[in-house]
Amino acid sequence: MEEVEFKKLHDPYQQSNMTPSTNTHTPSHFVRVLGPLIVGAGPSGLAAAACLKNQGVPAMILEQANCIASLWQFRTYDRLRLHLPKQFCQLPLMPFPIDFPTYPTKEQFLSYLESYAKNFNLKPVFNATVVSAEFDGRCGLWRVKTKINEYVCKWLIIATGENASEVVPRFEGMSEFNGPIVHTSSYKSGECFEHKSVLVVGCGNSGMEVCLDLCNYNTFPSLVVRDSLHVLPQEMFGISTFGLSMWLLKWFPVRIVDQFLLFVSRIMIGDTGRVGLSRPKLGPLEMKSIYGKTPVLDIGTLAKIRSGDIKVYPKIKKLACNIVEFVDGRMEKFDAIILATGYRSNVPTWLKDKSLFSKKEGLPMKKFLEGWKGEHGLYAVGFTKRGLLGTSIEATKVAEDIAPQWNSNRRVALWIYVNDWIGVYSNLRQKQLLMCARQMDE
Repeated sequence: MEEVEFKKLHDPYQQSNMTPSTNTHTPSHFVRVLGPLIVGAGPSGLAAAACLKNQGVPAMILEQANCIASLWQFRTYDRLRLHLPKQFCQLPLMPFPIDFPTYPTKEQFLSYLESYAKNFNLKPVFNATVVSAEFDGRCGLWRVKTKINEYVCKWLIIATGENASEVVPRFEGMSEFNGPIVHTSSYKSGECFEHKSVLVVGCGNSGMEVCLDLCNYNTFPSLVVRDSLHVLPQEMFGISTFGLSMWLLKWFPVRIVDQFLLFVSRIMIGDTGRVGLSRPKLGPLEMKSIYGKTPVLDIGTLAKIRSGDIKVYPKIKKLACNIVEFVDGRMEKFDAIILATGYRSNVPTWLKDKSLFSKKEGLPMKKFLEGWKGEHGLYAVGFTKRGLLGTSIEATKVAEDIAPQWNSNRRVALWIYVNDWIGVYSNLRQKQLLMCARQMDE
């Protein structure tokens, strides 16, 4: 049955019984996709397409924006740099240019992605927002709908990533606050906040860096620290902390490496608990492995907290006019609030499948190195909470898994085509011989 459906899908002369289904968004065109269909043209989608192409498998990419890597293009602040060294952030099959610095800037990373897409001749279909994707058991294929088209494919790769939708918390009195409340996705620089008192909610890498950026524009930033967290120096002994950790993990268990990192950190940056940044009981690598919580790699924010240029506050209790009340009873006046509260996956809003992604978090339910493959030709790339390194690993695995299926199906389809044409030719030849025989009888 699968071979027959493959033939129907790829034979332009074969009339298929598949017709576009109807829902709230009724597509006007029906598109049959030869190879895998990738949703998302960020680093994950580009990496998956490049790895597939390297295996000889063509893929189509759908992207809701009008460009590749829209998150990096439009929803990141100006001073952003990669927090990890470039060798841990490059996509498969193409390293960063040699002249790039250890920690490439936002502009350099975007330039790299543009070159990557050009090098592998990747041409996404832009302005194509997927509204639903569902496996059709009747024909054994995926139906992926946008507002304009309905795509049908055998393999579906979800590459929209962990950062598709902003997380915006709600606080009591939020609508009464007089100043602007913006998510970091809308923050570019501290220029428009000069000489103002700004409260940054969230103490991850983005929150810490936004505070540092605000200091450079003569603002008065404060930081809300809602939970315990690990702060590590970006480098130890002239080596990136991340790279050193990866090397140590080859020889020692996680807990031993964690103890080493915390010992060196205490020597280099002191006791963070004294400035309101208490550490969790679990070590930084163990926290990352179990909960996916990334440690903060300090690039100068901690020194600003110690000097008093950045004040630290606990959770927000409520807002009123331009006053913020915290859970410890303190009340302070602020001109603006910046939410460095992160992002989440939006996959559950459009993917109608329960085999791979969690409905609550929109992330694969299986652990890293197992969560890239679902059922019926469904795959995931870029949901590992391990950055671009995790993306590269998954993109490679997906391509290696699909390539044999693609080659097998191509052989099956070719065999069917050849036999069909032999059959057609034989029938025509028999008809010609019968016609000649009748003419000779006459």
